[in-house]
Amino acid sequence: MAYSHSSHPTTGSIRVPEPVSSAAGPNAVQNPLPRATAAETAQILAEVELPTVAKGPIIRRPRVVAAVERFGLEARAVKWMQAVAEKYGKGPLMLKVPGRNMALVLDPEHVHRILEESPEPFAPAETLKRHALKHFEPKVALVSHGSERRRRRQVNEEALDHGHPIHRMAEQFMPAVRQEAAALLREVDAAGGRLDYSAYFAAWFRMVNRVVLGDSYRDDDELLELMETQRARGNWAFLRPVDTEARQQIPDRIQQAIDRAEPGSIAAFMGQQDYQAEDAPEQQVPQWLFAFDPAGMASYRGLALLASHPDRLQSARLQITEQAAETAPTLPLLRATVLESLRLWATTPMLLRETTREVEFEHGVMPRGTSVLIFTPFFHRDERNLDFAHRFVPEVGDHERTREEWPLVPFSAGPGICPGRHLVLLLTSTFMAELLAERQIEVTSHQLVPGELPALLNNFSLEFALS
Repeated sequence: MAYSHSSHPTTGSIRVPEPVSSAAGPNAVQNPLPRATAAETAQILAEVELPTVAKGPIIRRPRVVAAVERFGLEARAVKWMQAVAEKYGKGPLMLKVPGRNMALVLDPEHVHRILEESPEPFAPAETLKRHALKHFEPKVALVSHGSERRRRRQVNEEALDHGHPIHRMAEQFMPAVRQEAAALLREVDAAGGRLDYSAYFAAWFRMVNRVVLGDSYRDDDELLELMETQRARGNWAFLRPVDTEARQQIPDRIQQAIDRAEPGSIAAFMGQQDYQAEDAPEQQVPQWLFAFDPAGMASYRGLALLASHPDRLQSARLQITEQAAETAPTLPLLRATVLESLRLWATTPMLLRETTREVEFEHGVMPRGTSVLIFTPFFHRDERNLDFAHRFVPEVGDHERTREEWPLVPFSAGPGICPGRHLVLLLTSTFMAELLAERQIEVTSHQLVPGELPALLNNFSLEFALS
């Protein structure tokens, strides 16, 4: 897979610099990083940060997503980032924000370094993220520190089978996947072959509820609505007070599922473990339910990629047929399609870290307590350095050299990488396979040009015809 380094020349793999302690040289006052002017900062926040926040960082706002798509604001944000990088080089670039240290990452080497050096000195528990997540999961590993973070991260890794492409319980999950996909196809047939996102989302979460909590939770809309309400409050971070009574209902309901331990569910696995109170297992599950929302978006957009690339669709169908007898198929092309969907249309467009001490870079020292912003579409869709930036190239998902040398980070990277990424790819690929195995599919709402895919594809308005 070809790519160039016109703006960031390197040879071989990207070199990840060794961490440098603040005692080794001048501090952030004596040797500051480049800093944007107030006017530049305002422009960057307006063009890059504002559309991202307005779309909804915790739960999407459909009308805003539609507006961002209509006016091309995502592509415009990438262009602004390119212009900033051309002016300031490697950076990182400190923004002039009153009362807050913020830095914008401009260089691929720094993306790798920051993600690999988490949680110290680049903590995932960034301040705005903590204020957002406190509305529904205040003790989740993502916003924990020290020994609590390690223990809670371990809960996530064990339950989600972090290191294995095929989850240990995959055979038990497959009936829920196949049954809910079949139920969705019956709905589609009754609707004359029309598939829209609301129907897909409902079927997807019926499956998710069964896999995570148990079969009796299939139609538990109350928990889903409670999560959506609290996530909507999370969109406002510290600007909205926490509804502690509603928030407590979430872990209480999840603990009931863990205690019930319905066979074939992740909750049943968790019920068998010897957790301590500080592990807060019931507070880890809301993050999974939260993450399965963008996973549904990614797989739905993945269907659009395949529908608009008939050769890839034919290859995917061949793999589906070849692996039809397997209990839990690997379906590499469908998994790669989901990864490409996440690259092309990032569901986490802003990765956040916060420095726990001063950190030295080539061009200066970053202060302690700096919010570090990694705008992933800038790296995923930078045609100056990636010749496939705006094309569907599923091969890149498994192209280790490209992933190591260039920051394609659909699930983040380093020690803070999403512990459920393999489970997401297992469920998305098998759910898609059930829909594609015996149906022709056509995008009816958008015109996708294979060589020039849009910077944003609005999943809420995306529709298909299945026959």
